[in-house]
Amino acid sequence: MSIIPARDRLTGRRLVGVAVVIGLVALAAWAVRPRAVEVVTAIVTSAPLQVTLDEDGETRVQDRYVVSAPVAGRVLRIDIDPGDRVEAGTTVVATMRPAASGLLDARTRAEQRARVAAAQAALGAASSEQGRVRESLAQAERVRARTGQLVEAGAVSRERMEAADVEAATQRRGLETAEARVRLAEADLRLAQATLTTPPGGEDGATLSVRAPIDGVVLRRLRESEAVVPQGEPLIEIADLTHLEVVADFLSTDAVRIRPGQAVVVDRWGGSVPLAGHVRRVEPAGFTKVSALGVEEQRVNVVIALDATPGRHVPSASLPGDRFRVEVRVVVWEATAVTQVPVGSLVRDGDDWCVYVVTAGRAVRTPITIGQRNDAHVQVLSGLTPGAAVIAFPGSAIGDGVRVRVAP
Repeated sequence: MSIIPARDRLTGRRLVGVAVVIGLVALAAWAVRPRAVEVVTAIVTSAPLQVTLDEDGETRVQDRYVVSAPVAGRVLRIDIDPGDRVEAGTTVVATMRPAASGLLDARTRAEQRARVAAAQAALGAASSEQGRVRESLAQAERVRARTGQLVEAGAVSRERMEAADVEAATQRRGLETAEARVRLAEADLRLAQATLTTPPGGEDGATLSVRAPIDGVVLRRLRESEAVVPQGEPLIEIADLTHLEVVADFLSTDAVRIRPGQAVVVDRWGGSVPLAGHVRRVEPAGFTKVSALGVEEQRVNVVIALDATPGRHVPSASLPGDRFRVEVRVVVWEATAVTQVPVGSLVRDGDDWCVYVVTAGRAVRTPITIGQRNDAHVQVLSGLTPGAAVIAFPGSAIGDGVRVRVAP
């Protein structure tokens, strides 16, 4: 049996002690080292990006007709209800008993003749405007045809063709509006002429039937019960709901970015499919509106025309009515292949921007240059390539070189 010398036994104890101390130090270092921060990542993608200006709006009919009392007298109870359909020149919307000797007065008859003359002049002006718009439409169609030939020949870009299409569509809508105004002027003329043929008195119970000026739907009944009314008293409001437009008031700082012809998406109108439209007009005058927070804002009305785009057309029976609430999104910029990241991943770097890219389990601060942005994503012009993983919502614990762990 061999005997281990005392010196060797002492050296072995020292080695064991040193190993224990090293293990304790390593354990302490592991216990106090920074833990990896759990993060959520998003992948940099190359996808279509659309920048829109969003605002609440309301629908309205392009032309509404307020049928008024053609003469002073007693209007009988109006039984027609809102929502009822009427036919031009056929449906009786109100019945009146003219006031006695109201039309025998020379002054009244002169006034009626003057109204007839004014209605005739208005009809002439509306017809002239209709002719002007029809000529503009014909010119726009010719320009569109010539542009199409130039595009096929490669002489001009397709943007010129799209601009020609928008101009032709705008002129076509303008012609529809001009035709509606001609019908309105014709109806006003018939009403004015009818007053000259009204029975001269009401003592014998003679009545005057007021008929609908257009084919449409009753919007409001302005007078329901029987009453004595003066001449010109509004009785009923009628409109054609198949000719709707949308009006939305935008902040003046946003309205300067909106141009006629820009595409619009009309959503949350009650249907399952958004409606397509385009900006018809940006009104040149603004107005002051107090927000829900009590802040005065300068607002500008933007008028939007609804399009009957194939595949997105909604039958007229399903369209919203007059003054229904909708949400509109005016497309001010869009592209098909855009390198983009979520807006929440951006971090301020002085006057510039940066993101944190996850590389080998650590957050790497990466400066980027951004371009267009919407509420969800931002365009990356330089600094990132598609496929990189960035921290979606970097908090105060995230810094350059910090260890991170991607949440499952």
